[in-house]
Amino acid sequence: MDSATTLAFARRARFECFALSFDYGQRHRIELQAAARVAASLGAAKHLIVPIDLRVFGGSALTSEIDVPKTGVAEGVPVTYVPARNTIFLALALAWAEVLGSSDIFMGVNAIDYSGYPDCRPEFIDAFERMANLATKAGVEGRTRIQIHAPLIKLSKSEIIKLARELGVDLRLTHSCYDPDERGRACGLCDSCRLRLKGFADAELQDPLEYRK
Repeated sequence: MDSATTLAFARRARFECFALSFDYGQRHRIELQAAARVAASLGAAKHLIVPIDLRVFGGSALTSEIDVPKTGVAEGVPVTYVPARNTIFLALALAWAEVLGSSDIFMGVNAIDYSGYPDCRPEFIDAFERMANLATKAGVEGRTRIQIHAPLIKLSKSEIIKLARELGVDLRLTHSCYDPDERGRACGLCDSCRLRLKGFADAELQDPLEYRK
């Protein structure tokens, strides 16, 4: 939902958008189908799904046999945190941006209603942007200055949902659950589902997704 809203935000700002998703061994691979639907519906110029198997490292409930917690939003960094995930994703996005000749990378991270992941904070985004301009040929030669845009980073989940509606995002196309069933229905109990449902409740709107519970 956050990534879809970010894509719509960039499209409204008249960016030509090249969408990037990752098949990283996540247990909720169904999100890739949702990403393809969203990219097509919002007019992305191209959508790539890049395979990188983070299961070789494990260390997360999303990439190993650790159970996804269902008892409430965790304090601190939860076991659904995937080590260095956003660092890896942004590094690959940076590589594609340099090939495309693009100076702008958009990312749907949020530091208000989120699960406590350290790589969703403004400090991380700012640090990566500084690094990106040191690490690329285009940056060193002064041909471009990479900017990492995180338009949702200071919004609550309810504010993101309202923005999505304003931007015309079809939220029926999105997927948030970390542990969907074989039919793709959201569990309603994992951190991501709870944060999404709370956002809809706070916005006084009905979530269009189907839930198991």
